[in-house]
Amino acid sequence: MKTISKLKKELDKWFSLYIRLRKATDTGLAQCYTCGKVDHYKKLQCGHFQSRKFLPTRFNEQNCQVQCAKCNIFSQGEQWLFGIKLNKEYGLGTAQDLEFLSKSTVKITRVEYKENITYYKTLVKNLKKEKGLD
Repeated sequence: MKTISKLKKELDKWFSLYIRLRKATDTGLAQCYTCGKVDHYKKLQCGHFQSRKFLPTRFNEQNCQVQCAKCNIFSQGEQWLFGIKLNKEYGLGTAQDLEFLSKSTVKITRVEYKENITYYKTLVKNLKKEKGLD
């Protein structure tokens, strides 16, 4: 039986793929949410507005967007700009709501991890098929 940490790691993998694929073109290109750099989804990352250390927002689809390594790692996620863009895309107050949510308490069960892995694995498979990507 897989440990919770192994399940979390597996969910990270499928969730990240989904985040990078959902806005990718049929040629696999996606744009960094914060700087606009265009690259292949496999070379981009799943950036988190609120750090992935916060479990309540770690797998939140609004909190996570495509980012290049420069923005995500070397510029600490460009959090200020990320927040502005979130508010513009999802409505004023979204960034503040995500920050508040990130500080809440959540416990994800083994069953929930498995269900989410299946859900995102299916989404990734369907997106790849729909877009004609490997």
